[in-house]
Amino acid sequence: MVWQILLLIIYNLALSVVFIFSLGQVYLIFSYLKSKREKVRLPQTSNELPMITIQLPLYNELYVVERLIDAVCALAYPLSKIEIQVLDDSKDEALALSKKIIEQKKALGFDIVHITREQNTGYKAGALQSGLHLAKGEFIAVFDADFLPEPDFIMQLIHYFNQADIGMVQSKWGHINQNYSLLTQLQGFGLDGHFTIEQSGRNKADLFINFNGTAGIWRKSCIEDAGGWQHDTLTEDLDLSYRAQLKGWQFKYVEHVVCPAELPVEINAFRSQQHRWTKGAVETAQKLFAQMWHTHIPIKKKIFAAFHLLNAYIFLLVFVTSVLSVPILIIKKQGGISEIYFQWMNLSLLGLVIVFMFYLVSFTANKKNLLEFLKLFPLFLSFSMALSFHNSLAVLEGIFGKKSAFIRTPKFNITQKKQDFKSNIYYNHRLSKTFFIEMFLAFYFLAGVVLAFYFKDFGLMPFHLFLCIGFGLLNFYALKSRWS
Repeated sequence: MVWQILLLIIYNLALSVVFIFSLGQVYLIFSYLKSKREKVRLPQTSNELPMITIQLPLYNELYVVERLIDAVCALAYPLSKIEIQVLDDSKDEALALSKKIIEQKKALGFDIVHITREQNTGYKAGALQSGLHLAKGEFIAVFDADFLPEPDFIMQLIHYFNQADIGMVQSKWGHINQNYSLLTQLQGFGLDGHFTIEQSGRNKADLFINFNGTAGIWRKSCIEDAGGWQHDTLTEDLDLSYRAQLKGWQFKYVEHVVCPAELPVEINAFRSQQHRWTKGAVETAQKLFAQMWHTHIPIKKKIFAAFHLLNAYIFLLVFVTSVLSVPILIIKKQGGISEIYFQWMNLSLLGLVIVFMFYLVSFTANKKNLLEFLKLFPLFLSFSMALSFHNSLAVLEGIFGKKSAFIRTPKFNITQKKQDFKSNIYYNHRLSKTFFIEMFLAFYFLAGVVLAFYFKDFGLMPFHLFLCIGFGLLNFYALKSRWS
């Protein structure tokens, strides 16, 4: 009896924390909707355009380097006011290719430099910092290799630096290959929620936001004042964002300026990206949480900064509640325990309603078909819940200080449905180390669905069904990757 009550307490505590975080999402939804009722105020343009340095951090980007440099060289900005730094840590034939392209662009009159390092110390953060020391620009624009800025990108964003304390302006990510597969559709679905509601809602409410690692412009003095790019976490963008805002710098998020990018089309590439983002967020929280909490900023800002920094821990709590939900079903059927211990389970339904509203508002704001939403949302929810195991491992690595390399997300230059990436040299055919555990979890939650019919208690059945489908999807894509 004691261990049963203990399991219920752990389950309810984890569920309660997840619900508290979801209440924060409610606030962001209202903040976003409020911002949509207000007229968009474009900044006044200035005749005096500042010098811009564009940094392109690269590492083995054979398939997209030419596309990226071509897009940056097509930016509608005076050539005399733009410098391009190709920060190239490549170790394969991409290095020679980028050198060749750079020489061609130089011959056309572009101020473009090829910066290489013997050792890629600090990975992306190290490359950005090494280029920063040499940068001529008053402002620094950063584009990852899979991004394709529109020609008017800089001209649209640079005028938002109309106050001396504006340190960074971030654009929205677009997706050039969202319809390639169900995997890319689900990724785009999730990212749109972040860039539509979270970034806009936080910025409208004067809360801390983060630079998303690419497709944004920094004031160089802001980066330097905040301590520069540091590589003691895997999310150098989130780290620098908080250090800068804690110094008093203001950030702007501009939703109507969209920078298209390529989504990972292969499951192992997607998983490594998720691992890096999740673990890096935990490392950044450990590094900056105490400093943030003791800084003299409004309490509302502190609370939502805490939600933001600690958000990755939700994966661990979701996984705990998921695994415990099956024995909880059995304990409930056995009886002998007060019903009060089971009442908290209703929070999961309220939380589900909040998640539904969050993504519904995002989806409709992007003028997409409601029927498409009803098709994608259950699959997205299933997939996200199943990813809680993979991301929980990243959370635990971050908590216990396990250091790991910055694993880049391989790019395949896939933009059309008919394109194939099987011959890509960066394609990883291996099964993940956790494949068999995730297969077991698919059957584990299938057992939860079966028990619902056996006990005639269907309260948790949708939850278990989502998890079973989600882990099944992970298994499917893993096997597809292995056998392709």
